[in-house]
Formats: sequence, structure tokens, C-alpha cells
Amino acid sequence: MPGQRGPVPVPLHNGNRDLTLDILETLEEHDPFQTQAQFPDVPQAEIKAALDRLASRSMVEYDTQDREIVVLTAEGQQIADEGSHEYKVWKAVKESGKLSIKELPQKVAAESAKVGQGNAFKLKWIKKDGDSLVPIADSVQDVTRELLEHVATNAAFPDPKQLKDYQKRKLVATQKQIAYKVRKGPRWAKEIPVEVTDLTAEMLEDGSWQTASFKPYNFKALGANQSSGALHPLNKVREEFRKIFFNWDFIEMPTARFVDSGFWNFDALFVPQQHPARDLQDTFYVSDPPSSGPPGPDPIADAALDEMEADSATFSTSTSKSSKLDYAKYASDVRAVHETGAFGSIGYRYPYNEAETTRLVLRTHTTAVSTYCLHRLAANPRPARYFSIDRVFRNETVDATHLAEFHQIEGVIADYGLTLGGLMDFLASFFKKLGITNLRFKPAYNPYTEPSMEVFGFHVGLAKWVEIGNSGMFRPEMLLPMGLPEDLRVYGFGLSLERPTMIKYGVSNIRELLGHKVDLGFIESNAAVRLDKD
Repeated sequence: MPGQRGPVPVPLHNGNRDLTLDILETLEEHDPFQTQAQFPDVPQAEIKAALDRLASRSMVEYDTQDREIVVLTAEGQQIADEGSHEYKVWKAVKESGKLSIKELPQKVAAESAKVGQGNAFKLKWIKKDGDSLVPIADSVQDVTRELLEHVATNAAFPDPKQLKDYQKRKLVATQKQIAYKVRKGPRWAKEIPVEVTDLTAEMLEDGSWQTASFKPYNFKALGANQSSGALHPLNKVREEFRKIFFNWDFIEMPTARFVDSGFWNFDALFVPQQHPARDLQDTFYVSDPPSSGPPGPDPIADAALDEMEADSATFSTSTSKSSKLDYAKYASDVRAVHETGAFGSIGYRYPYNEAETTRLVLRTHTTAVSTYCLHRLAANPRPARYFSIDRVFRNETVDATHLAEFHQIEGVIADYGLTLGGLMDFLASFFKKLGITNLRFKPAYNPYTEPSMEVFGFHVGLAKWVEIGNSGMFRPEMLLPMGLPEDLRVYGFGLSLERPTMIKYGVSNIRELLGHKVDLGFIESNAAVRLDKD
């Protein structure tokens, strides 16, 4: 049988009548009509549902009319029914002839006695006679009650200027009223016709399709919401950064190891063991297990790097063979450059503690991974480009712009004959891809880079210069113990992932981007990002 759509009854709120039928009958006698006049007690949602069903069949047409109306509060309705507070006070005094002030609350309600007495004095309806009240006026006009009765009938004041005064007295309030002006449509009928929704072989065979009333397609109907997954804004911005790096033939470093040893996180970077960054108030140390073994190869990371280097245009052109890495010698040279000085450096000259090198930490920067990759490069020194975007951890106080964990974007470029001017030129090209063209560089200090620079960009929205990154050239004390040649220089630069994401999506509090305060609706509805577009 063909699918059919027949009458869809919409019962009134009392459940006894068909609202669509009532609308059709009303329209037969009154064309057009106002729903507020014909159906004053029917909820707006039910009226709208019935009209939509009729309008979808082109049986009726309607216009929506919004207006602000005035309604009585509970106290206002009481005054409209019983009289104002001042009228009740005057009436009680008038009937008694002379009424003690102490007895007034017994004659009228306490609220009426409190409010009405003062108003009755102002209107000169009563006056004080010692400790009593006596009437002055023989008859009065209860204007407040009359006005509220008018509002109850007409949903408006005769003089709009009176509205604010009665709102302050909390006797009335305003609310939005939605009504509809209904008129007959092009397919008007007193009854809802049966509409065919499917054209079948039987209808074609017997010819009934020629007289059938087909339901029209509604091409404006919205589909059902799909509960599909959504990328987090950080992931979207992260992908944009990855595209920039990949287009410049960078290799993505494997950064899945959140826990690292003090050797890779600090010592190999020429960070002294007394540096404040290694204190408990700045770094999260792992208690179980508390320490690692000596530095050595990471087969999983090496396999990932081998696969990515094979696809790199830079690495695939190298024909040199790799030598075997001596991790024991590397650890010994790192100790020497700290403790006594080596490779032309006087070092820090302090007692080097091997126990500090094996302490396990939640990595404070992804430079720990960069160090591993650069040492691996020493087996076959050649130009290379690495990058990483991943999570790091620092023991910081959580506020609107800081979390105990965040994402760091880091880039490393190794090549011969690199200069500081080349680093500045590269950073200008890099940040231009992010839509930032006006840069300033400020000298800075990092234990593992010299010279070092902070990078500032002018934020048009904030109308001020903001720090957007850090950079420098890795020190010989870091590179030479790895076994890299002296003329192979290395750029290092980094920035956070959260800051550009907050700027692009207009987020002012980082806790709205990460953590339990994240709005899932924001995650699902935010648009894709283009870093080079405003």
C-alpha cells in the first residue's frame, strides 16, 4: 500500500478537542483572525504546532506578531481584586471613625498597614490625632486599583510613563507575547485531505496516481542532528602547525614518552644540577619508580625516526653510513663539561651527582626529545630539520593563563654555517605563516642556547606587543659532547600551542580550553582554523 499522511490531530490543552479542526472552523467564519483573540487560553506552542501542520499543506498562511505586554504580579492581582493598601487603610479608619494606630494591623493585613498608612497620608485621606488615625476625605478614588484593572484587561497602561513606577513597586511586570494572524491558504479546505507520500507500482498500473494528492517535498527541512565526533580546537591548530612544518620538510619527532630522566631533560642540555628549574616547586618528579638506568637507545623512537627519515627529501639524499653511538662516552662527556669543563668550555665546575641524572621527571619541555634526536644525528652528521608538538608539565599555579600542563611547539634545524641572522630570517618566515608579520627580538638567557632571543609580535586586538616564542642557537657545551662536528650549528625555537589557539578562538581563560570547565557545545560547534587568516 502507498504511504499516506492523513489528518494529524493536535488536541487542546484539556485533551478534549482537535485544535487544527477548531482553527479551520474559526477561519471559515473569520478570515483573517488573531489567535490571541480567538484562542486566548491556548498555549502559544500548541497554536504554533497546529498552524505549522496546516501551513505545511498550504491550507493556511500566518504571520507572527511579537509584542511586549504588561501583566500583573501576585501582589498586583490582589490589589486589582481587593483594592490598594492605602484604600484598605482609609476604609478601616472611615468605618471606625477613629482608629488606634496599634489596632490598625488587626483591621487590615500587616503589609497593608505598613505600606497603606504612608500612602494614605500623602493622599490626604487620613491624618493623625494623637495615637489614633481619623479620616479626612469622605470618599476617595482608588486610582491604583483602577489602573491595575485596566492593565489586567488591556495588558498595557493608558499612559506608558506609569509603567516604570509600577514596576518599581513590583505590581506589574513585562513579558513577550507571541500571537499569529491567520488567513486562508491556496489549498484551503475545511477538512485535512489525505496525502500520498509514496508513488507505487500499483498506483501507476491502476492510474490512481492521476487523482492522488501527493505530499510536497520540504526541501527546507533540517536533517536530524548527528552525534558525530569533533576535533578539539587545540587539535585543529596543531594540524595547521604540522602542515607548515611538513611543507618545509621537517621530520616529526616521536614524543610519546611523557616521563624522562634528568639526564635527557636537564643534564644533556647543559642545565646545571643546582638550577632553580630542577627544584620541586617547578618540576614534577616521579616517586614510583624514582629513577631510571643510564642513558641508552630507545628502539621504539629510533624505528619511528627511521621510517620518517626515509620519506624525507633531506634525509633520503644522504649516502653516508651511520656509525654506532656510544652512550656511555656521551654520558661521561656530559659529566665532564659540567664538572671540570671540556670542548673549550670551563664548565660550571661543581660536583656532578650521578643520582640526579637518573631521577625520573614529567618532562618540562620537549627539548628532551630534541636532545635525543640530535645525539642520534651524531651517528651520521648532516643537515636535518625536526619538530614536535606535544604535552609538557610544570609545577605552576593554575590561573586564567597558566596550567600545570600545556603543549609546546618546538623546531630544530641543524646545518653548516648557520648564523643568528639566518635564525631571525627563518622566524620571520615562520610567523608570517601564522599571520604575524611585525616581529621584535629581545636578548634572553637559556642554559642551553647562546645567543638566545625572545620573540615578540604586535597583537592588533590587544594593541600591544606580546611574547610569542623563544629561540636561540644551541651551545657547543650541548652539541659537542654528542659527537656532532664543530661547524654543524643548530637553531632551536619554540612556542606554546595554547596561546595562538586562545587568540584564534577568542578564549580568555585557558581553563575553558582544557580541563573540566570545557563546554562540549563549544568543541562541537567551533569552525576550522586558518592561522594566516583573521
